[in-house]
Amino acid sequence: MEFLPMFNVNESDDGKNLSFPEYLPLLALKNTVLFPGVIIPITVGRQKSVEAVQEAERTDKLIGVFTQKQINIQDPNFDDLNNIGVVAKIVKLIEMPDGTSTAILQGIKRVRLDELSQSIPYLKGRLIALSTPEIDLENKQLIALAASIKDIGTQIIELSPQIPQEATAVLKNIKNPSFLINFVGSNLNIELNAKQELLEIDDTIKKAEEVLKHMHNEVQILQIKGQIENKVKTDLEKQQRDYVLGQQLKTIQEELGESPQKQDIDELEDKAKAKIWSKATQDKFDKEFKKLRRMNPAVPEYSILLNYLELLVDLPWDEYTDDNFDLHQAGEILDRDHFGLDKVKDRIIEYLAVLKLRQDMKSPILCLVGPPGVGKTSLGKSIAAALGRKYIRMSLGGLHDEAELRGHRKTYIGAMPGRIVQSIKKAEASNPVFILDEIDKIGRGVKGDPSSALLEILDPEQNTTFYDNYLELEYDLSKILFIATANSLGSIQPALLDRMEIIEVSGYSVEEKLEIAKRHLIPKQLKEHGLEEKHASLSEETLYKLVQEYTRESGVRSLDRVVARVMRSVAKKVAMDETYSPDITPEDLTEILGPKRVSLDAYEKDQGPGVAVGLAWTQVGGDILFIEASKSKGKGKLTLTGNLGDVMKESATTALSFLRAHCEKFGVESSAFDESNIHIHVPAGAIPKDGPSAGITMLSALTSAFTGRPLRPYIAMTGEITLRGKVLPVGGIKEKVLAAKRAGIKEIILCKDNEKDIKEVNEDYLKGLEFHYVERMEEVVKLALQE
Repeated sequence: MEFLPMFNVNESDDGKNLSFPEYLPLLALKNTVLFPGVIIPITVGRQKSVEAVQEAERTDKLIGVFTQKQINIQDPNFDDLNNIGVVAKIVKLIEMPDGTSTAILQGIKRVRLDELSQSIPYLKGRLIALSTPEIDLENKQLIALAASIKDIGTQIIELSPQIPQEATAVLKNIKNPSFLINFVGSNLNIELNAKQELLEIDDTIKKAEEVLKHMHNEVQILQIKGQIENKVKTDLEKQQRDYVLGQQLKTIQEELGESPQKQDIDELEDKAKAKIWSKATQDKFDKEFKKLRRMNPAVPEYSILLNYLELLVDLPWDEYTDDNFDLHQAGEILDRDHFGLDKVKDRIIEYLAVLKLRQDMKSPILCLVGPPGVGKTSLGKSIAAALGRKYIRMSLGGLHDEAELRGHRKTYIGAMPGRIVQSIKKAEASNPVFILDEIDKIGRGVKGDPSSALLEILDPEQNTTFYDNYLELEYDLSKILFIATANSLGSIQPALLDRMEIIEVSGYSVEEKLEIAKRHLIPKQLKEHGLEEKHASLSEETLYKLVQEYTRESGVRSLDRVVARVMRSVAKKVAMDETYSPDITPEDLTEILGPKRVSLDAYEKDQGPGVAVGLAWTQVGGDILFIEASKSKGKGKLTLTGNLGDVMKESATTALSFLRAHCEKFGVESSAFDESNIHIHVPAGAIPKDGPSAGITMLSALTSAFTGRPLRPYIAMTGEITLRGKVLPVGGIKEKVLAAKRAGIKEIILCKDNEKDIKEVNEDYLKGLEFHYVERMEEVVKLALQE
């Protein structure tokens, strides 16, 4: 409600001496509350209200004014009205042009509605005057409350633009505290029921406190509203200022002939003149460039076309870096950064050699497959350094949108070229070394199959004309050396696999890990921890213990972390000036790293009949595997335990069937199979095991159990068997052989076809091992079992 400084009342007259008839016409108010002493205009529209006002006007001009409990009730009765109201005097009755009447009412005295005596043609009721408590004008609390109400009222007037400033003078001129409270309460911007509650309070001080509380809330709301309006106003003013300055700057630039759009266009034209590109690319640029010249810079398509043309001139069309044809230097760089990985290094040197002889050779597509942490990704950076080329790495793990590779069409909002084209632009050369990391973890979703998009990118016969949806031109990728990395080939689709040259990067042996630690990991961690060589030294024996007892992996990531822990321990002692020995011994590792984490299966000499030693491949290297077979009285039942996979279970069944079919050769009674239950167990039952390579080991264990002849000491074996008794080759030979050597094995039985795999292992790692190459199971049993 707007502030209505309409009052003309003798403030000392609080209605005490007013006498009024017992029954008076009643006026029901919908949206306000009338307080004693306050004058307000009321628009009278309802017929009963008009009749009541006219009746009062004809008689003594007194009328009972009560506020409705619910404003939506058109014909209120006794229960719809608040019991407490005021007797008001009709100061003036004005007839309006639209037929309604406006009554100027002055509240005089609080009354209580006792009953309704009539409801037609207007409301009339019995009123009982409420006693007015005496006011002590000298009461200090009341004086302070009145002063506070005036002060806060002045704040509200200043913060409210819709209230005229003259209202401040009105407040200051009110001397009567009771009238001041009623006047301010009438004009408070609060709910109707809250105003009614104020009217019903008898105690003046309590009423003043309630009014003051509502005024404090109003001030807070107005202050927050003012802050918000000022912030919005400031933001709008800044935007308008920036716009005006921008327009002025644009006008000045145009007058000087220095339009920013003209500068962009001139820059594009200069770059395009320096480009050496195909006719198709030149024609496309010219066509789009003419369109840009004619286009209004204010339209949205202008920036889209400008971005497209900038991409065209920024791409390194037919721009190549010079390759390093010094093969010896390239080999030294590869050896400097990585120990081992001879297959990959040889393949890169071969590629360089052919490229040196024939300059226009298409790059091969290599795929490095191996366990995590063996250096597949970091090898790409070394290859780039060896070739003298730019290096790009793109992770494909979790990629499920084909547009990430091929780009989006320009018609889409926010369209961008694919990551292949973006990476080439960033490299500023068309022949970088491009690492496609984790190609086996590429996803597939509703937005296409990215692995199918790679079919064109990784095909030397097709990637000379790679098409990017955003570029809308063919780009030659044939000079890029793509190197993909993967942990497994199983999830790569066959068509994509066929386009790549697979190079297996096997796990490192203990000996290789020791060399890597000495050459790379220890110097790296010394530098990262601010140490020098004099501060820490790890002997060969200490490193061996680190590798064997604190890590279990194919690569060297965990070893790197363990070495870092050792260096942190040394750095702490150096920083705190503690006395210590820089030579770290194997005994020191227990104090620094705690007890050993890995326990390797060591060979036990006295195994007894029915126990054979096999060799297994795991993702973290090789291991020895004990196969235990036993027989007991029964009816020929075969039990397999040890968390075996389907293939391993089939190997056990095949071994038993072969032994049963050729029992006489091995000195076993045929009736023994029907009279015995057979149990084959592979220890470490919590670890899943699978694969065919334990076939000959299971047959040896079964033969030993049935004949009672134990196996020869220090002998292990690996190989697949058939029902005909043939021994077939298996994989992971390098890891298995190194595991056997670590466990103290002296002889190993392998398939004849695995002899070629042994030749690929460094001879230094094979010292002390004797190999037996076999083709049939009879040879295995003869070599493995004691007489």
